[in-house]
Amino acid sequence: MNREDHIVSGFKATLAARGVYMLSSALLMFVLARYLLEPDGYGVLYWAIGVLAIIQLFVDLGLSRSVARYISEYREADPGQIPHLLRSTVTVKLILIAFVSYALLLFHEQIAVALGEPGAAPFLAAGVIYLGVFSFSAFARVALQGFNHLGYSALVQAISGAARLVFVVAFVLAGFGALGAFFGYIVGYAVAAVIGMGILYYGFYVRYDAADEYEDGLSRRLLEYSVPLTATQSANVIDKQIDIVLVGAFINPAAVAFYTLAKQITEFVLAPAASLGFTISPNFGEQKAAGELEEARRIYETSLTNILLLYIPAAAGLTIVAGPLLTMVFGADYAGAIPVLQVLAGFVVLQAITNLTSDSLDYLGRARSRAVAKGATALANLGLNIVLIPLIGVVGAAIATVATHSVYVAVNLYIVHTELGLHVGRLARTTGMVCGITGVMAAAVLLVTPLVSNLLMLFGAIALGAVTWAVLAVLSGLVDPGQVRSVIG
Repeated sequence: MNREDHIVSGFKATLAARGVYMLSSALLMFVLARYLLEPDGYGVLYWAIGVLAIIQLFVDLGLSRSVARYISEYREADPGQIPHLLRSTVTVKLILIAFVSYALLLFHEQIAVALGEPGAAPFLAAGVIYLGVFSFSAFARVALQGFNHLGYSALVQAISGAARLVFVVAFVLAGFGALGAFFGYIVGYAVAAVIGMGILYYGFYVRYDAADEYEDGLSRRLLEYSVPLTATQSANVIDKQIDIVLVGAFINPAAVAFYTLAKQITEFVLAPAASLGFTISPNFGEQKAAGELEEARRIYETSLTNILLLYIPAAAGLTIVAGPLLTMVFGADYAGAIPVLQVLAGFVVLQAITNLTSDSLDYLGRARSRAVAKGATALANLGLNIVLIPLIGVVGAAIATVATHSVYVAVNLYIVHTELGLHVGRLARTTGMVCGITGVMAAAVLLVTPLVSNLLMLFGAIALGAVTWAVLAVLSGLVDPGQVRSVIG
């Protein structure tokens, strides 16, 4: 199988699994918001998950992505080092989990009170288990990516989403409320962690005969490379979660529910971009090592063009239908999320580019540069949130996210350009064509949106926009129907 066929195969497997994950996440979001939890309960649940995501940074420290990078490099150059890499990483992770979990168990009540949500203390106490199972489910998935076996990596993610849906709904229906939903998350990630680590051990670890000695300096390089990855991951998590934490601290759990729901909708829309970025990124490390920069540039530019063609119109459409989408699907209680979702529609385009680009920079060896950019923009995001949330409420958090992420995307694209020498003029012309298609599509959707009065008409308006986009994309030459049929086939 050549590299392009491998990318297409991996993309389809990853997209299918991410489709299962996002569909289960969307169904979970719908069931919890519409039927099982009030906005306050929904807000407390995801506020606690946001806090734990920040604490999780001290458990992971970038080790998963660092070992994935070295697995990708050494599985051809010196496969005997892979067992040593995996053993040392797991050992360090176990030590970190034990230390952070003990500290959280001791201080969970004080943390909840200090952050203005004392009612979330039980969630943080249960977070001691959450930290471990989430860490190993994520580690298994990223390590399998390093082996470039994306089907297995995708399977772990799909299992995580499906198991989480089943157990969250079961525990809430059993009468355990928002805390029961949180334990559903724990069990779902635990199932994924057990299966993922089993695949990693029996499918890969035991295949390699360990070298007699750990290569001198390799463990040090593994830890050193995790430093910029830790900085990037920390900045990324803070960028994604600190706004949720601050909305809860400055406003109330209902506002957290509005903001979280809007962000979850954007994550659902972003599934294809995340799948493509996860699929192509290991190839850049291999191509750079082989001196195949022209091929790497071609793959990146093609992927970026397709991302822009999909997500610029999607963001415009999401802005237009945000009102009927939220009130008809989730209920009038969530109308407060409408302006948040409309602002975050701009974030959809930015995050789509980030999903394509960020992991690729790690495999190109530019993790340090990305870490600096991410750290600076995350701090700016924190500062803007502190200023804007008290002034204009939950919409301020959305504005801060879009503003700071715009800078981060620009820096990422510049770094990729310095590595691969992108054809900027060609990309600019393509982007202009995409914007023209978006304008015509948006006009068509705007004409029918005032007539939308039920879900069937809402889906009809969305379908009209999709058909308009598809026709114009084919007529402009940006989409080749033959290639689409080939990929689907």
